[in-house]
This record gives sequence, C-alpha cells and structure tokens, in this order.
Amino acid sequence: MIQESPNLSRSPQPLDRSLLRRSLSLVVCAAAWLSASTQQPSATQLPQPAGTPLSWIRAAVANELPIIADNGTLPLRYRIHKIDTKGDVVREIIESRDGGVARLVERNGQPITAAEDAAERARLQAILDSPADFIKHHRRDSSSRDATCQLVRQMPEAMIYTYAPGQPQLPNVAAPQVVLDFTPDPAFHNRTLASDLLTGLAGRIWIDARTRRMTRVDGRVLKPVNFGWGILGRIAPGGTITLDQAEPTPNRWVYSRLDMHLTMRVFVKSLNVDDRMTAFDFQPLAVPVSVEQAVHLLLNTKIPLR
Repeated sequence: MIQESPNLSRSPQPLDRSLLRRSLSLVVCAAAWLSASTQQPSATQLPQPAGTPLSWIRAAVANELPIIADNGTLPLRYRIHKIDTKGDVVREIIESRDGGVARLVERNGQPITAAEDAAERARLQAILDSPADFIKHHRRDSSSRDATCQLVRQMPEAMIYTYAPGQPQLPNVAAPQVVLDFTPDPAFHNRTLASDLLTGLAGRIWIDARTRRMTRVDGRVLKPVNFGWGILGRIAPGGTITLDQAEPTPNRWVYSRLDMHLTMRVFVKSLNVDDRMTAFDFQPLAVPVSVEQAVHLLLNTKIPLR
C-alpha cells in the first residue's frame, strides 16, 4: 500500500504521471505495502469454488473501496522500500488523521548521512510550522483516491472474469484463495476519460476466500491504453504490474508490494516506469494521531547515520 485529481467523471483534466501510475496500479488491484513473497504461485491447486466469478469480484471490489479511501482510523507505523529511476530509498511512515508523514532513513542500502538527516529534520520542522500546507496537499490526495474509487467500481462490468484452471494457490498463504482470470470486456462502453485504463488490461486476481479481500493481482497491458483518445497520453502494450495486499493487523488491509514496469507517453514526453515498492515492519498505533504528533514521533526516533 503502498497511501495519494479532480473528479474525472465530471470535468476532464490533464492526467499527470503520478496519477497515471497511481490510478493504474489501484485499478489493476481492485489496486501504500509488508514484506511480501516474490515467489510465483505454487503448484498447489484447489477445486473450483462455489458461486460465479462475478460474485467474487463484486464482493472483493466492495471490500476494496474502504482500503483505497482509508483515513487512518486504524493507523500504522511502517517502512517503505522503494526502488525507481530516482534511486533506492527506505522511508519511515507514520499515518496521521490527515495523511502519512514520512522520514528518509536509508539510501542505497546504507544509513543516510548527517547532512541528509539535517535536511529531513528541516523538512519535518516546516510541516510543524505550517501543518495547513500538509493538510491541503492531503486533500488533493483525497480527490485522487475518489477518482480511483470511481474506476474500481467499474471493474465488475468492464472485465470478463473466469475461474483460473486448477485454482493455483499463492505460496506461504495458509488461507484458501479464489483465483480469477480477467480480460477486457469488448462490450464495455467507457463512461469517463479515465475509464480508458480498463480497456487494455488482462491478468489474474487472488481473493482470500474467508474475507473476500484481494491478496494479489498480476496484470499486463494487452494493447495500447489511451488517455483522452491518445491526446493526453498512452501506455504501451507489454507492461506488467504485480500488486500484493496483506492484513498486518486485524481488519486493516494495506498495499504491501507493488512492481510496475511500464512504457508510457504523457503528452509528448516518453516515460519508462520501472518501480518496485515494498512495505514492511508494520506496527499499529494505539490511537489515531495528528500531523504534528506524527512529526514529533519521527523527529524523536533515533536512526543510525553514516
């Protein structure tokens, strides 16, 4: 989970790179982040479950929406390891009532320097000096989640779902999984600009049979995916996404791993997205905290420096 646009169904707006990446990952999920297994599904197989594939995906989508819209009512403290074109970093995250507050703790597998730590402390102090600016940014982030929820609600009608042959189970997962394959439904008619995201994706979804929560999604881009009829941007075929979810504490599900490998164009600029993100070391907070309290917790945490 890996937790971050206006209402796209009412007024088409340019989609920036971060929204493209975020929306695509969440759409594929429905699609912040625990130290998840990177192994392929095991050979363990189960009989075909009861009910229709559509009934399972509808239940999973209904359960997914609160995860996307989570406002920190069951707050966590954890770390995120992210590798992308900008580098390899680890950040400590504390979820506040107004969004996650982060502090850089490692770079390229090593502790940060004293100068980097001073810069982080200055940035966190700036949040204390003007928490309203942080909250304003989070409100923009909430708008993005609202747009993503609209997309996720369309997944049952936008895709064709079938039971995966043999129901191959995930490794190191004790609970039975319901496994669905999905492909775009050619009869689906786009209702919004961002619904183009749903027209070129195919893959496989694992759903926990007990909680009806999605635990993994493997997606691939089958054909070019256009935004605004290709004027705003385009995702090239061949890209892949893997997203894991986990339940680090009872009744709190989070995005635990995201691997995204895409080639896209935003307006006239070509972008290669090669991101890997894993969340780990989850610790529940006793009570929800304010932005200021989250900042103080991070500032008071001693970290090794080099």
